[in-house]
Amino acid sequence: MTLTGKQAHYLRGLGHHLKPVVMIGKDEVNAAIIAATDEALSIHELIKVKLQEGCEGNRKEVATELATATDSCIAQVIGKNILLYRESEDKKIKLPAIK
Repeated sequence: MTLTGKQAHYLRGLGHHLKPVVMIGKDEVNAAIIAATDEALSIHELIKVKLQEGCEGNRKEVATELATATDSCIAQVIGKNILLYRESEDKKIKLPAIK
């Protein structure tokens, strides 16, 4: 799934006040991080991931790797925060329609 600009903008608005639920440190993206992110996305649909001081990887590459591994979409990468979205069966978040 690819997000349109309008959908990404909507998700950024929702994600602004979220607290990070996954922290990535010096070990960067590994199986445990992928599993934690996958579980958090299953529960919340929209999550914030924080890159800590020890993470030396490029933030956009880390975001892409994590999104690919969890089959999610990147709504935003800003500073050391990544906002990921994956639609669940419950569809808790109603995205703006694609025209």
